[in-house]
Amino acid sequence: MPDDIVIKTNGLTKRFGSSSKGILAIHNLNIEVKRGSIFGFLGPNASGKTTTIGMLLGLVIPTSGSIELFGQDTKVDLPSLLQRTSSVLENSPFYPYLTGRNNLEVFTKTMGGLHRERIDEVLTIVGLKKRSKNKVKTYSLGMRQRLCIAMALLSDPELLIFDEPTNGLDPEGIIEIRELIRSLGKEGKTIFLSSHLLHEVEQVCDHVAILNKGKVIAHGPVKGLLRRSRMLRMRVSDANAAVSMLMDIDWIKTIETDEDMAIFIEAPEDKYADINETLVKQGIRVSEMTTIEDTLEDFFLEVIDEGKVPTEKQHA
Repeated sequence: MPDDIVIKTNGLTKRFGSSSKGILAIHNLNIEVKRGSIFGFLGPNASGKTTTIGMLLGLVIPTSGSIELFGQDTKVDLPSLLQRTSSVLENSPFYPYLTGRNNLEVFTKTMGGLHRERIDEVLTIVGLKKRSKNKVKTYSLGMRQRLCIAMALLSDPELLIFDEPTNGLDPEGIIEIRELIRSLGKEGKTIFLSSHLLHEVEQVCDHVAILNKGKVIAHGPVKGLLRRSRMLRMRVSDANAAVSMLMDIDWIKTIETDEDMAIFIEAPEDKYADINETLVKQGIRVSEMTTIEDTLEDFFLEVIDEGKVPTEKQHA
């Protein structure tokens, strides 16, 4: 496996129960996570995300298939591979009557070989240096999540695995964790981010795999999955005539109308003025020209509903 691939799964499958009537949690999962990327593992609740993380960390034994971390099969030497990995899981426990710093000190003693100076470094990274001497029971949920990330960073891991890192947080806490994950990505950390929050994945991740009922139904760069990254929406005096006139132009990729007879055109942005000029010359008045963008939510809902990647839209 190339050095730039940190996670690779091959036909990874997990069935709970010994018979064919058991629960098929993950079926034939094949993903690759490149070094230095922020990879989104997106899916609704009960789609198999946490089961996959359990298998990556050696907490859940696969029924079949294989996992490679840093180019090595995890069946060969999982402990050494996990030394290069840290995880931030839901409901990570802390000692509530100890300070944030004391909790990290306890953790470093259990791990061994970590310098106490590293505690100051990670507290600064997660923005808890000023509150490090306060007891954890006084921390907000967002602060506890940042302390959990600080704990994961103590060993300076190459790979960070996050399982629903913003679950239950208020808007301010979500923004704080989102910015922290972005900054870690900029530092070169490889991040595997499991989430059911579309907006979170769209704003943070480079690549995404969309999981539904244990199967990956779409994957690729976030921008690449947004089939209509930008489209021109127009309202004109005669939509049918406009569509007939424009549909044969070579550089117009797609053109369609909705029930309100608004026209949606996929074409190079530098051609928008030409579209307007063409219509006006033919006596078609243009009352609105607006640029719109697809979101990951649009794509996600479409593939979840259909169970497949939508095909390219054809000319009306």
